[in-house]
Amino acid sequence: MTGSEWFASAPGGLNRYFTELFHALARQPGAQVSAAAFGAPAPGARSWGGLGGSTVRRARTAFLDRDGLHPGTVLDRHFCLYGPAAVARHGRLPLVVHFHGPWAAESRLTGQSAAAARAKYLIERLRYLGADRFVVLSNHFREVLHTDYRVSLDRIAVIPPGVDLKRFHVFPLRPETPTRTVLCVRRLERRMGIDTLLRAWPGVLDEHPTARLVIVGTGTAEAELRAAATPLGDTVEFAGHVDDQRLTELYEQAQLTVVPTIALEGFGLIALESLAAGRAPIVTDCGGLPDSVRGLDPSLIVPAGDADALGARLVAGLHGTVPTPAQCRAHAETFSWDVTAERHLAMYRAIRQ
Repeated sequence: MTGSEWFASAPGGLNRYFTELFHALARQPGAQVSAAAFGAPAPGARSWGGLGGSTVRRARTAFLDRDGLHPGTVLDRHFCLYGPAAVARHGRLPLVVHFHGPWAAESRLTGQSAAAARAKYLIERLRYLGADRFVVLSNHFREVLHTDYRVSLDRIAVIPPGVDLKRFHVFPLRPETPTRTVLCVRRLERRMGIDTLLRAWPGVLDEHPTARLVIVGTGTAEAELRAAATPLGDTVEFAGHVDDQRLTELYEQAQLTVVPTIALEGFGLIALESLAAGRAPIVTDCGGLPDSVRGLDPSLIVPAGDADALGARLVAGLHGTVPTPAQCRAHAETFSWDVTAERHLAMYRAIRQ
């Protein structure tokens, strides 16, 4: 497995997924798994070095890493820019590509030029050449990969992610607490819809004057989001980056969570983590996000970018119209990293035949 960064050094959905899948595969009997990415490695894995340095240097370092590539190996790349070619001394290796999202389109939404986005798209297409199988987290990204990258549907496997059920514990809600807290854990980028959430928040305060919104995360849009939140005073808190222990405490304090993404959401692993902690997530109908809650309560899904609909659903949720902590946890338990790992192993074996 080759990734971008290890989660311990660079928190984020892709890095969390890469790290957790490595652990789950390593637990499987009969599997020999190695993995490399930048940053502090997971136990039993490797690092290509620190997070600093130029992109060109990092890409070259990862490309030249041939450790573990021998006949019988399956190479599984989780980010197009980093990782060696799928060849060993005696010939070509089976190649799996995880499509966590359209890198070029995501860059365009952060304000990069059309030329830069086009260059990234061409790099993606080049690095996808020769892949035996692509893995996506949802049917939405299956369509994106097929339509925008011209990958045939029979080469795409939809394998939902898992959630670490041991890391999260269910806490009862605190009805006696006068303050109702809404938790939002997102990278602070424009496509994450935090601006929509801030536009919805005054309507929430009309019904729940003591409500509090806690936003966890950092990103390129942080300054403009903080400016937009200024009129809302101390009802909105930007918590920045937090460690797992603090995140667990924030889930315990929250009444519910919100994932207001407006574009390019492959699945929304954070929604599963909220459910594992016993807190219902209000999500948008963006990409694969609905897949995380549809089997629990479809009313948790609101139209992406619709501040009025989002505000109304948050108001109802703070009134108690959400699944109970026990119901949330039971739904999260239908998503398991071990099942996800087993499905990957079956795919690896199939393309080696």
